[in-house]
Amino acid sequence: MRLTMDVTTWYLEQTSPADLRPAKPPAIELDVVRAEVPSPEFSRFLYTAVGGDWQWTDRLPWTWRQWADFLDRGVETWVAYHRGTPAGYAELLPQDDAAVEITSFGLLPWAIGRGVGGHLLEAGTARAWDLAGRRPDREPTRRVWLHTCSLDGPAALANYRARGFRVYDARTGVPGDADEGSTPGPWPGAGPRDRG
Repeated sequence: MRLTMDVTTWYLEQTSPADLRPAKPPAIELDVVRAEVPSPEFSRFLYTAVGGDWQWTDRLPWTWRQWADFLDRGVETWVAYHRGTPAGYAELLPQDDAAVEITSFGLLPWAIGRGVGGHLLEAGTARAWDLAGRRPDREPTRRVWLHTCSLDGPAALANYRARGFRVYDARTGVPGDADEGSTPGPWPGAGPRDRG
């Protein structure tokens, strides 16, 4: 797939736990739970189910081993569930410089517009800040960062800012080609779903 339009990528950060601003309660009952058993299958499911409508293609060509190696880097996956059904997730990658990157964040299509995004982002960011409490080998987190782009959901950037993230860099350019076979969607051949 070739994208020929310019895409803007924003890089955002928090540098203190005090930066995190609370969200309104979600409109539906939610439980945010850590997926404690690293699972390439589950991680790929979340990535494709959330990112299918937003051109998330970078990881689609990954093999099972590449997913497993990524998760083995200490990744934490926090999943929001409504009545046992995944609604969205936040993926946290600890880094060497006492930073934590939120490498993936988003909602499954059915959960959009139900107040889930703010609540999940608040919960996921709080878990990035208190990561050292679950990992005694780590020093306390000093920075939480992420990036989003103009292909992501229309509320993404506003949600990050509302939770206290600040833009520290922005870049505009044409993204490279996705690899052969990296069609977005939750399964090969699936594209954005009609929400009409």
